[in-house]
Amino acid sequence: MTRTIITKATAAILLAVTLTGIISCNASRNTTKQDQAPAKYVFLFIGDGMGAAQAATAESYLSYLNGKLGGEKLCFTGFPVLGSCTTYSADHHITCSSASGTAISCGTKTNNGYLGVDPAGNRLRSIAYDLKDEGYKIGIMSSVPVNHATPASFYAHNLDREDYYNISLEIPESGFDFFGGSGFLQYSGKDKTSEPTPEVLEEKGYTVCFGEKEFREEMDSTEHIVFIQPSGKEGNPENYEVNGPEEEDSRLAEMLQTCVDYFGDKEPFFIMCEGGEIDWAAHDNMAMPMVDAILRFNEAVATAYSFYEKHPDETLIIVTADHETGGVTLGSNGTSTINWKEISEAYKKDGEPASATENKRLNDAAGIGWTTNNHTGAPVPVYAVGKGSERFSGRLDNTEIKGRILNRE
Repeated sequence: MTRTIITKATAAILLAVTLTGIISCNASRNTTKQDQAPAKYVFLFIGDGMGAAQAATAESYLSYLNGKLGGEKLCFTGFPVLGSCTTYSADHHITCSSASGTAISCGTKTNNGYLGVDPAGNRLRSIAYDLKDEGYKIGIMSSVPVNHATPASFYAHNLDREDYYNISLEIPESGFDFFGGSGFLQYSGKDKTSEPTPEVLEEKGYTVCFGEKEFREEMDSTEHIVFIQPSGKEGNPENYEVNGPEEEDSRLAEMLQTCVDYFGDKEPFFIMCEGGEIDWAAHDNMAMPMVDAILRFNEAVATAYSFYEKHPDETLIIVTADHETGGVTLGSNGTSTINWKEISEAYKKDGEPASATENKRLNDAAGIGWTTNNHTGAPVPVYAVGKGSERFSGRLDNTEIKGRILNRE
């Protein structure tokens, strides 16, 4: 993913996250004994661009809020199982989100820019299709557009990840039960003359709801539903959640909860939930919006963890990333302490988007370093808890995640 403009107005969202969304889950260190069947309830979280250093940066900020130098945990960093995952694509050392998303979802390496197909262009089958055939309900959601690379890799097949309109048309072909996101890129096609995406989905049997209120009014009367944020109804969904949801929009955790409520616990389900704007902020080397995005993502993981606590022997939660973005360093140029006060207060001010010069000054003052505005080839962490979580420890490649969820590696 790429992103070029991020404003500094994040104070209200940061305060809300601080007061209500910071949850550290005290996961048990006892893993469930391995058996042949996959877990009945599977949550796969993908923090786009979130390497280990990004998570550590968010934890440093939490520690600062509590008057400490360190020690605070995110929900998922307290999970009992930790692995390290390589991310290279079929044609590059450094992957893009579509190639990595395809590797995670389908278990096969592909070229950068490809989506749900192998390097020769042959269609691949994602874990979502496999589990659907086994009777699982399927939910695909993201804090960014649902036809963006990572969520699309679970349902679409295209040689061009930016062919967003045609990617959207594969939503009804999938037959999956729930889709959620900020909106649709190429809402009415590349030339803006095609039938609007929501109308196409409605004609194909999906109920499209704009916001949680509409969703809850419709959820009991439809078998296939799409949850779109109200701000994405006509506007540009790329702006969503860079500085937090618009007032009428739901947080990612709230969107996830609607999906869990929609599915219930009688039938098995698989939910892929992406925190997409972590990557957008990291591309621009914007530390505070990146941390803010990780904390929102953490809220969603905590929502799944609450479900796990009710069904510990039947639930698997995996948290990983498609790649690392930005080459972030906690501590730069010999800095031994992180000046969160200066950088957080700067982002409390309303105003124009921060210039590159101003952003560099803030990063330097805070002691946060970056090596690039793009992706890196660094391995990413894998955190897991629940049934079958022991399969995710140690070193693995992103193509192994599908098989380990299914227990067919």
